[in-house]
Amino acid sequence: MSKLSEQSDQVVNLSLDKQLCFSLYSASNAMSRAYRPLLDKLDLTYLQYIVMMVLWEHDSVSVKSLGERVHLDSGTLTPLLKRLEAKGLVIRARSEHDERVRVISLSEQGVSLQQQAESVPQAMLCQADMPLEELQALKQGCDRLFAKLMK
Repeated sequence: MSKLSEQSDQVVNLSLDKQLCFSLYSASNAMSRAYRPLLDKLDLTYLQYIVMMVLWEHDSVSVKSLGERVHLDSGTLTPLLKRLEAKGLVIRARSEHDERVRVISLSEQGVSLQQQAESVPQAMLCQADMPLEELQALKQGCDRLFAKLMK
């Protein structure tokens, strides 16, 4: 293969339209914009919403396991949890078993917010306007890609 042909292939490989990362980035930004008006009604950011979803599922978790579940480091998670506590949605406390461990649980207000949030997933499905099977396959593909990249 000539040098010119190799260079031509490299230029094609650097074409923005051929980049999976750009498609994922663009879709992620569009998803965030679609969520914003729904979450504004709950007075939550998207990251606060995903933390609340974990708490609605488990009620009480350590900061470490919460961070692992939502793929956030403590530098990002701690200020986010402080804001949720200031809003009265969560309670941050020390573990009864190990005072070095911070445990996050829902306040009464956080529990009651779940009922308001139950309409969000259906509203997002309507906005996506794609067959459920296609959306499930897309999610599974993203989950597999994430697992491969995190190795």
